[in-house]
Parts: sequence; structure tokens; C-alpha cells
Amino acid sequence: MPKGSPRPTIRQRAFAKQLRHELTDCERLLWQQLRNRQLAGMKFRRQFPLPPYVLDFYCAEFHLAIELDGGQHFGEAQQLYDQKRSAYARAQGLTTLRFSNLDILNNLESVLSTILMQAQSSSFCP
Repeated sequence: MPKGSPRPTIRQRAFAKQLRHELTDCERLLWQQLRNRQLAGMKFRRQFPLPPYVLDFYCAEFHLAIELDGGQHFGEAQQLYDQKRSAYARAQGLTTLRFSNLDILNNLESVLSTILMQAQSSSFCP
């Protein structure tokens, strides 16, 4: 949990747990590559509560949030909402990487490389 961020309520934790059981196909595909420290030993959590939001994936070691965006994220209202989420995460000390579902389906290796490069360039890198 990032320092200074509010602790999730029981309801928020339950919602995150529900989301973990209902991964989209693209979330599942990326999760298969991130789970069990498969990407350079980085530990990721999926559907991590960061009240009032839930992050798709979170790596505490590198203060890194990863968000996957489906087609509904391309509307103007949703883009504004996503910008607000990213700004909130940034205020909590996180870097947010956003990828479209098409990136996951068509360029998974490039997505993984981008995640790895961000972690390596992070000022929190050990």
C-alpha cells in the first residue's frame, strides 16, 4: 500500500476480490506473464485496491500501476476519468502505465518490455 493512501474498506476489498475472479481476456493474458515473478523477478498484484479506485496490476517495489484500457476507454468522458485516476495514483507516488487491449493482443512482448524499462528507469530501483 503506498504511504499515505487510505486503507481500503471491507466493501472495496470485496470488490477487488470479485474483480480478481472476473478478469477480462486481456487481463488474464497479461497476468499469465506477470504472475509468480516471471518478469525480472517483479512481484505484481492484480486488482489492487487504491481507494477509491482499483488498479488492474500493481508492483509495490517499483511503485508501478498498470492499467488496461478496452474500447470503452476511448470516449472523451472515460479519458477524463482515466486522467483523474492516473493523477490520483501519481499523487500517491505511483507511475501509471496504460495499455490498450489491442496492445496486449498484438504486441504483448512490447508491453512487457515497456513495463521492464519503466521499472529499470525508476528512481526506486534497488
